[in-house]
Amino acid sequence: MATDRPGPLGDEHVEHLGDGRVGHLGDEQVDHRFKGLPPDAEGLTVGALAAQRRDLFTGGFTTPVLALSAESLAHNLTLLETYAERHGLAFAPHGKTSMSPQLFERQLAHGAWGITAALPHQARVYRAFGIRRIFLANEVVDAAALRWLAGELDRDPDFRFLCYVDSVRGVELMDEALRAAGATRPVEVVVELGAGEGARTGARTEADCAAVADAVAAVTTLRLAGVAGYEGEVPDADGDRVRAWLRRLVALASEFDKAGRFSGPDGADGPDGADGPDEIVISAGGSAWFDAVADVFAGIPPLSLPVLKLLRSGAYVSHDDGHYRRLTPFNRVPEEGSLEPAFRLWAQVVSRPSAGQAFLNAGKRDAAYDLDLPEAQVVRDGRTGEVGPATGLTVTGLSDQHTWVSTAEGTDLEVGDWVGLGLSHPCTSFDKWQLIPLVEADGTVTDLIRTFF
Repeated sequence: MATDRPGPLGDEHVEHLGDGRVGHLGDEQVDHRFKGLPPDAEGLTVGALAAQRRDLFTGGFTTPVLALSAESLAHNLTLLETYAERHGLAFAPHGKTSMSPQLFERQLAHGAWGITAALPHQARVYRAFGIRRIFLANEVVDAAALRWLAGELDRDPDFRFLCYVDSVRGVELMDEALRAAGATRPVEVVVELGAGEGARTGARTEADCAAVADAVAAVTTLRLAGVAGYEGEVPDADGDRVRAWLRRLVALASEFDKAGRFSGPDGADGPDGADGPDEIVISAGGSAWFDAVADVFAGIPPLSLPVLKLLRSGAYVSHDDGHYRRLTPFNRVPEEGSLEPAFRLWAQVVSRPSAGQAFLNAGKRDAAYDLDLPEAQVVRDGRTGEVGPATGLTVTGLSDQHTWVSTAEGTDLEVGDWVGLGLSHPCTSFDKWQLIPLVEADGTVTDLIRTFF
């Protein structure tokens, strides 16, 4: 029997860093499209503005402005790299979190196998910046998207793409579109096992999964590469239920292997150019239960091919001050380290209409609010520039362009002060900002992070 694939690190990952295309983002011109940036930087390139190393508070940036901590970002990237290496996991962080090629480049430099996508549009962004390995955690049935995919695979023999299948009808639609497009390389697919009744996508039973695998085997445009799913959708999730589902996923891979389902159609080239696949992909892992994934995947039995144990957590890159601060697996395994919240949204007090109330100039257009309201953390005095804790301040609501703040009796807060807000849910924080200042602890802006939502 073959042994597991080696850990995700090694010399080969260096070739997946985007071929220098990310560097051209610095040539983009700063203008009215990008909120929070200094008005007097109009006409500069992004690279030129970053090279000036302006201070976030005194360098002309306007409020509200979202800041990404340079130190916390570096810490989080290193922590997940070492975690994946320690547990023998390959890592394809979910790019939907940031949609930032600059952060993808850094994730790849920190040992990521590739980048996960949720939609074909996201995959197009990845390809525009040279990402060579994409795991799309969804079934793709859009004929136009499949035509594009067939063209990308035919054009670039080094491009590897995998996506979910969870229905016989989905397989039919994929096959029809790929044949119409004249695809010459089969698309690698993984059967998605649903997390249970009432959960999100995925074939609900092992019999359903087998029927999907049979449908894949009946066409030449697809090749079964493995199994996958998302344990974060397990109903009433706890450690036992999540691990039970993960064991089902591993057992499904084992049964498929015993049945010879991963042998591939005759003459089909695997990712290394050989006939058939050269590994079996087993993938799971959001940002709340990757400790359970590591535990269960450590016990995957020997299969007929090496196993690519692929983790897909994405929110770690910035972490947060709410939802994932509560849910992170590092709360359960503190000996493995801890993530650091990297976002802080700075807004100014624009109204202090009463002793018990204040309003900031940030709102739903600027701050994530789908899981938790922002959290007032620090105040920068508008007169002295001194920063202290946001004692007595509680965010009670958001309007489109205002944050409602309740102020305790005696709170020393006045119009013009800056309030630093912690945010909950990275995915809906990144998507509100096209250029995000990367800021060192002393306030120096060292780079600007471009997003593509």
